[in-house]
Order: sequence, then C-alpha cells, then structure tokens
Amino acid sequence: GERERERSPQGWAPMRGWKMGNLTYSCLAVFALGGFPGLETAYGWIGTTIFCVYLVAVLGNSSILYIIWVEPSLHRPMYQFLAMLAATDLGLCAITLPTVLGVLWFRLRQISSRACIAQAFFLHAFALMESAVLFAMAVDRFVAIRYPLRYSELLSTPRVLRIGLALFLRSTLTLLPAFFFLARFPYCPHPRLSHSYCLHQDLIRSACSDTTFNNFYVLVLIFLSMGSDLLFILLSYSLILRALLGMASSGLSPIKALSTCASHLCAVLVFCAPALGLSIIHRFGQHAPPLVYALMGNVYILFPPLMNPVLYSLKTKEISGRLLQMLSRNREPH
Repeated sequence: GERERERSPQGWAPMRGWKMGNLTYSCLAVFALGGFPGLETAYGWIGTTIFCVYLVAVLGNSSILYIIWVEPSLHRPMYQFLAMLAATDLGLCAITLPTVLGVLWFRLRQISSRACIAQAFFLHAFALMESAVLFAMAVDRFVAIRYPLRYSELLSTPRVLRIGLALFLRSTLTLLPAFFFLARFPYCPHPRLSHSYCLHQDLIRSACSDTTFNNFYVLVLIFLSMGSDLLFILLSYSLILRALLGMASSGLSPIKALSTCASHLCAVLVFCAPALGLSIIHRFGQHAPPLVYALMGNVYILFPPLMNPVLYSLKTKEISGRLLQMLSRNREPH
C-alpha cells in the first residue's frame, strides 16, 4: 500500500514509526523558519538592508584575507590569526545567508530536518571557532609583548598552522556527539523555529524525546570552550597589563604595545555581547516578544562579521594603508 502522508501548514514530511495517540512523530520533520513577526509587509526592505550588511561583511572579510595573502610583510602570526578570524566570519555569513534572505525575500520558510541540523552544526562550529581564534589572538599579543625577541621563534608559521588546525578540530569534533543524537530525535508535528536559521536551542525545544544528554552536554561544552576561552583571554590580558607596567617602570612607553591590543579587545566585545544576549533570551526570555528573538538572532549572526573588518581596518595601519592603496588604484583612470 501507499505510505501514509501527514499534511501540515508547512507541507508534508514522510513518517517513520513513533506514534502516540493520534499524533505521529517524525525524524524527517519539516521545520518552519521564523522571521520578523508583525513586520511581514516590510520584509522586502528588511531583506534589502540585511543583504547590504551581508555584502559589506563579505567584502570586508574578503579584502582582509586578500591583503594578508598578497602582502609578504603581513605573513606574521598576528595577521595569520586575523585571517583565520576573517575566514570564520565568511563561513558564518555563507551558512546563514541562504535561509535568512530566503525567508525575507521569497517567503521560503520550510527547511528539512537534515538541512536544518546541518546548518545548526556548522553555525555552532563557526561560533566555537571564532571564540577559539580570539583566545589564540590574545595569546599572540601576550607573546609579542612579553617576549618580543623570541616572538617569531615561539609563533612560527608552521606552529600557527598547527594551532589553527587544532582549533578547527576542537570546534567540530566536540559538537559531533550532540548532533548525532539531534539527528536521531523524533520531532513533534509542525515544529516552528524562532529564527530564520537553525540553532541547537531551537531544535531541542522541538524534539519529542528525552533531551537531557544534549542539554547537559552542550551546556558543559559551552563552559569548557567559550567559557574557558573568555577566562584565558582575561588571564592573558592580566599578564599583558603586568608586562606593560614593567615596561613603564623601566622607562619604556607601553602606549604603542597597548595599541596593538585595542582591535582585539573590541573584537572580543563584539563577539561576546550578542552571544550572551541571545543565550539569555533563549534561557530566561520565555515571555519575551517574538520580535525580540528575531532581532537578537540577526544581531548574533551579523554584528561580528560586519564589525571585525571595520575594527581591524581602522586600528591596524598595515591593513588600512593597503586597503587605501587598493581603493585609490581602482579610482585611477585607465
């Protein structure tokens, strides 16, 4: 006989086992992505605005990657870590742009569970990677200030590449257990998400199964990864301040050394503030208006990729100088 199909406002999803009463629970559910509740008539303008933000973020991070690639004087640890940060921001843009603009421009609100879980995996992996790279950049600044004569020896290019590979593996492999179970959960009928992209927190709420392991594992993972990264960043800067005070007591000016940390400190704030705000909303804002979820969710994915190139272009003379050369060369008549 033909396989039974259960219809819903979001379409149909093939059923597999798991029946309770009159409801059928599916591991191949179709999720409904969220948008901006109450602002449906303005989706065109909102989508255009968000597309412009994406475009600026992609151009900015691509420019930083290009400048670091073609400029031999920038093949140093500080800029190699900056290239990792820019690549991570580009990945975050690439993984979220299709569904965000699909919802706003084309009203494409349906996404299969497999595609949704894959998007959530890569989104969280890029977030963990960004946190790890910011920690590595803090260590880089400490080594540069504390051991300037051994800086190139301690952070050689092969060592930086190995650090980058280790950070990548940490950001991906540690997520596999949680997403292995997430892909096997049965989901309740008509699951709706809070954002126009997929997050682990949203998917867990839609699962009709015991999610104790995922909730506990992800909470521990956040504390052991992002929490420890932030803790070590603070520790690195306490050691940097101690080294700078030693420089001041010896008659050397610490201002130039401290100026190299300004962009990194701003990048840490740009990353931590939206992540903390979104986490608070999901855990303690059950009664918050849906529009607040939408705004915080878009700030979380757009603010760091947009601001990081701006911060490093304004605060780093080598980057800003090369960028101005590129712009002036393009304006010259042929």
